[in-house]
Amino acid sequence: MILIKGGEFQMGARPMHAEEGPPRAIKVGDFWMDETEVTNGDFARFIKATGYVTEAERPLDPKAYPGVTGEDLEPSAIVFVGSAENVEAGPGAWWRVVRGANWRHPQGPDSSIDGLDHLPVVQIGWEDAMAYAKWLGRDLPTEAEWEYAAQGGKPATRFVWGDAPLNEANPQANVWQGTFPGFDSGGDGYKAQVAPVGCFPVNGLGLHDMAGNVWEWTRDWYRPNLDPKDPNGGPTGDLSMDPGDPGVRKHVIKGGSFLCAPNYCFRYRPAAREPGPTDTGESHIGFRTVLRLKG
Repeated sequence: MILIKGGEFQMGARPMHAEEGPPRAIKVGDFWMDETEVTNGDFARFIKATGYVTEAERPLDPKAYPGVTGEDLEPSAIVFVGSAENVEAGPGAWWRVVRGANWRHPQGPDSSIDGLDHLPVVQIGWEDAMAYAKWLGRDLPTEAEWEYAAQGGKPATRFVWGDAPLNEANPQANVWQGTFPGFDSGGDGYKAQVAPVGCFPVNGLGLHDMAGNVWEWTRDWYRPNLDPKDPNGGPTGDLSMDPGDPGVRKHVIKGGSFLCAPNYCFRYRPAAREPGPTDTGESHIGFRTVLRLKG
């Protein structure tokens, strides 16, 4: 873990989407943060020690999903399957609910993580990430802590490495290089897939993959903006609201993923944020943990 000395910073200081602002001054305390995303190997040790069963490995509760019956209640998770369509086709063209997909089989039952202990664990729901963190006596970062750490101890820039765009010849992060969702050149060495943790440069605080690779869970419920005076309550508290999907409880995810491209997502930036369905595993969402210092 890396010790992050607390302080005051401008959260949402480089907003590019409405939900990323308005910018506001936030203070955070001192905390330790995982240098990399939690890996398959890390998570396997947790499972071996506790016998924990992840959300994607459990059948759906029919009471929580009225109208869903039969095979649709079997354990499943959401998998990126690619698409030759353009972005106008919508996410349904490149995502599928796959029965048997989980952290051990991130692309579906025929896939495996054998020999891939160094990859970030995915298909992890928010509850799963919290269970792992609590096992270690830790927590998930708040949205503010995550963004503060991503800025790397310097004034806010557009990206974790500065204001310059992604260097196509020597990429600073594992993101989508090309036109999403039809073409990823794979110029960063990882074509439409996760990369081993720690293989891209650290930010100013010594943290790897604070941009791209996999989205990361935070502790906070999702709200549509950062304004504490907003009638919906701002980004903290115990209520969730995604205007695009009312009625579904979601937490904030940060950092973007290997699927983020300038023509579509473009959220591999410290200020970027999105809602993540709390009870769903996805093939591009992982996490890291924090340990706060008391006093």
